[in-house]
Amino acid sequence: MNMTSKSSLTFFVVENHQDTLDALTMFLQAQGHTVESALDMQSALAKADTLKFDVLISDIGLPDGDGWELLKQLRGQMPGIKAIAMSGYGMRSDLDRSKAAGYGAHIIKPFGPADLETAVKKVLGTTVEAKPKAARS
Repeated sequence: MNMTSKSSLTFFVVENHQDTLDALTMFLQAQGHTVESALDMQSALAKADTLKFDVLISDIGLPDGDGWELLKQLRGQMPGIKAIAMSGYGMRSDLDRSKAAGYGAHIIKPFGPADLETAVKKVLGTTVEAKPKAARS
């Protein structure tokens, strides 16, 4: 997948649905990227204090808050954060709220690889290939 100008990125994925988190993690890792994750807002905020990442991908509906508030709080620590919202919420008001919160893209669940690739390109403004995985012998 042609996602970025860097050969490998670190994604911070915040998603409370374990199956979705696992699928997204496996997909990004298969593209040669590193994935860190959290299952809720408080865990994400605690982990973000010491984590270095290139792109935040956060669900909007979290069990202890929402992705909009998460990004607001993270922006206080990391003003230039690149972020993608993901949600089953796809009404115009939801998309506008994500944009107002500072998300560079909002993808609606369920989404596929092309949707994710488009969102990553949008927030990073790039198109160069990710590093391929080394072949196993």
